[in-house]
Amino acid sequence: MINHEEVKTPERTVYADDQTESVGLLLRLRLPWLLIGLILGLGTTFIVSRFEALIAKEVSIAFFIPIIVYVSGAVGSQTMTIYVRNLTKRRTRFSAYLLKELLLGIILGIVFGALISVFALMWLESKDIALAVGLGMAASVSTATIVGLIIPNILKYEHQDPAIGAGPFTTVVLDIVSLLIYFAVAQAIML
Repeated sequence: MINHEEVKTPERTVYADDQTESVGLLLRLRLPWLLIGLILGLGTTFIVSRFEALIAKEVSIAFFIPIIVYVSGAVGSQTMTIYVRNLTKRRTRFSAYLLKELLLGIILGIVFGALISVFALMWLESKDIALAVGLGMAASVSTATIVGLIIPNILKYEHQDPAIGAGPFTTVVLDIVSLLIYFAVAQAIML
């Protein structure tokens, strides 16, 4: 059994191994990232509150918050998971990933934006809402791949285990970014 007294040293990163590490060490490695996520997650509440006038004018805009946040998070999470897996195998070239993920994000954004836009138009029969939801989804998903790639890369260079910190941190950053994008698009169209 490996016992690491220090979680972070300047020259190396301690990687969590659930099979060999104690619960205490795993808790010390994981808890800070989850607490950061909780604190930043509270910020999403404030973001939504800043768009109270928009929601009051058109409450159906709020109906799409969960799906936009979810799809953006899922896309970013896929990118992050694949990149972190390849980081541990040391088979990564950030520049190659960046270009591919940017292109992939744009394509996925267009696909999901079009699908949700058609759904919103058929359901609510409002071109403005359909446009706001579609463009908001497209922009959020397009951004998600880049966020999902950049955060683990930053953690790697800061000698943090990307497998532990990237998930919670990427999730909350994507929640914030996707909400800001969605509400900014919706506000530009609706108000």
